[in-house]
Amino acid sequence: MSVTIVGVGRLGEALLAGLLRSGVEPKEIVVAEKDPARVARICAQHGVTAATPDEAVAGADVVIVAVKPHDMAGLLADIGAALAPGAFVVSLAAGITLTFLQDALPAGTPVVRVMTNTPLLVGAAMSAICAGRHAGDDELARTEELLAAVGRVVRVPESQLDAVTALSGSGPAYFFYLVDAMIEAGVLLGLPRPLATELMVQTALGSAQMLRETSEHPALLREAVTSPAGTTAAALREFDRQAVRGAILDALVAARDRSVELGRPS
Repeated sequence: MSVTIVGVGRLGEALLAGLLRSGVEPKEIVVAEKDPARVARICAQHGVTAATPDEAVAGADVVIVAVKPHDMAGLLADIGAALAPGAFVVSLAAGITLTFLQDALPAGTPVVRVMTNTPLLVGAAMSAICAGRHAGDDELARTEELLAAVGRVVRVPESQLDAVTALSGSGPAYFFYLVDAMIEAGVLLGLPRPLATELMVQTALGSAQMLRETSEHPALLREAVTSPAGTTAAALREFDRQAVRGAILDALVAARDRSVELGRPS
């Protein structure tokens, strides 16, 4: 299928690179980007073709929109009339609802909304997708096929996307925050910063791999590390004394509520 990507910033270019790695031919992809220098570099580096947004979407089977939310209304007005019959639109813009997309595009346009996260940049994204009222299993399956090039994909109802945003959309920042704090703790305990960083990055990577490959509940994996009256038990007791679990729950509720707020019409 022919694919147009409108907006090739960091996420758009990462998706482009993932599609090319997965076997999509450069000739099957057209990009549109308002930064002339950036689009010239991307075309030279990846071998794809560039065009204006309305020209880029003409004839495309799938139009992936990866622009900033505040640019979405103007862009949809520009490309709506140029969409080919049977084409569908995939939106990566946070907070832009299916209703907004459907109202801004020609009547009957199939739309799929995506909430992804920044590990897309290294081919390890967690993406959640939901279908508009004119999109069916075919559009969802083709969206899954595209996004599988840069990570894992799940289907959810749109009513769950604010919770997904709080959990996995913003989730990488929480891990970076925790790892940064643990590196600083290592420095406080007398380790050189490069060593503390190497220890924590590999520990985070290995722990995530254990979760994926063993399919064990996190609590069971935690218990396996926690010897009675040992060092891990002492640290976990301090986490509980500081109400870290409650703080995490409150933080994700706050993120969910902010996502709901941002998705309301202005």
